[in-house]
Amino acid sequence: MEKVTLFARSKIWQDALNLDDGLSEQEHIIRDQCRSFCQEKLFPRVLLANRLEVFDRHILKEFGELGLLGSFIPDYGCAGVSYVAYGLIAREVERVDSGYRSAFSVQSSLVMLPIWKFGSEDQKKTFLPGLASGELVGCFGLTEPNHGSDPASMETCAVYDANKKAFVISGSKTWITNAPIADVFIIWAKTLPENTIRGFILTREMPGKFSLRASSTGTIHMDEVVVPETNMLPGVKGLKGPFTCLNSARYGIAWGVLGAAEFCLDAAREYTLTRQQFGRPLAANQLVQVKLADIMTDVALGLQGCVQVGRLMDAGKATPEMVSLIKRNSTDKALTAARLARDMLGANGVSDEYHVIRHVMNLESVNTYEGTRDIHALILGRAITGIQAFTSQSLATYYLPKLRNDSGHERLVEEDLIRRIEGSDVFFNDLELDAVWARRSSVIESGLKK
Repeated sequence: MEKVTLFARSKIWQDALNLDDGLSEQEHIIRDQCRSFCQEKLFPRVLLANRLEVFDRHILKEFGELGLLGSFIPDYGCAGVSYVAYGLIAREVERVDSGYRSAFSVQSSLVMLPIWKFGSEDQKKTFLPGLASGELVGCFGLTEPNHGSDPASMETCAVYDANKKAFVISGSKTWITNAPIADVFIIWAKTLPENTIRGFILTREMPGKFSLRASSTGTIHMDEVVVPETNMLPGVKGLKGPFTCLNSARYGIAWGVLGAAEFCLDAAREYTLTRQQFGRPLAANQLVQVKLADIMTDVALGLQGCVQVGRLMDAGKATPEMVSLIKRNSTDKALTAARLARDMLGANGVSDEYHVIRHVMNLESVNTYEGTRDIHALILGRAITGIQAFTSQSLATYYLPKLRNDSGHERLVEEDLIRRIEGSDVFFNDLELDAVWARRSSVIESGLKK
């Protein structure tokens, strides 16, 4: 049998570890169809869209026509395919642009998934078909102006009005993808006086809500928006709801950014093979080949990890730590790949006509949202050591003696701190703990005066 060498396999750089061999026939078909659509329909539009900072809402309808939106959901107008197939879709979309993949991820993982997992049957029938077709556009409101990695401290509140059989919601959400064009809003708010985080489905026509536009990302302001109690997601309480959504989105991101890295590898390879300096192609230089090899290695290994986690998700065996591992690894490696590619393109690396610099800028953002590199490191560190390091025990106990004079109320503060420290994938620092103590002190003092 003929020996297969690196030179004989001229396409090894495209699939170094034979990822294709591990895909099912259906997954191959989905990947190929999505790739054709993205390259033929999306790629020709992305340069102008990036320059004008606009997002074409019709793209989501095109996604819907292909059955890409919420593809892992069975029924309700969705395709019901594997999580690996969902990842392959994200990879092809982000090969073109992270912004397009963000819109796809938000619609699928952050809007459709919570309705499917935590919604009532009526909510599923009402919203999922329209979201699956792209006729309806959704957004996910968790992050607030003062609370990013600390969602447990959200200020958006929902007060129940028994006469109206509705919740009255007030607050603001920021950095919300799709907000300016959304019809359906998944909003996470604290119910008062229970202080429990719940999910609500808001719609565009509800009075008291508007969004500040900035491309396809906006800020949602809610001023006493009346939301029928039937629009509350009944199947989940607390941070489990939004974190379940984020876990699915992080999985898609892990796949997607590697698609962007693959584009950068392709662009750098083509450029360095054709660009002549000192009578030979740039690719003939050792340092260039080292950079290309590093990108190829990171992409190949990253994709294998994504496939494995996808198979485990399909089997119901994946854990949040696994998703954190691949999200952290993929975004880190993809950003490095894009920077290396930009470097190999020289001055042309900062020209948007070569597209690499667009991926660099996009990946800087993707590296931050859905959990920063450091947040995911702490999640993994907790899994490795069994020790919670989002904040130290000494910091938590430091604040408790401040209320020792009100011993009857001390337990309220202690339980709140422990709940936030032990139960959330959030990061705390001294300023945040000061804020927690100040808010709780104010509440307790108000109660004592009454």
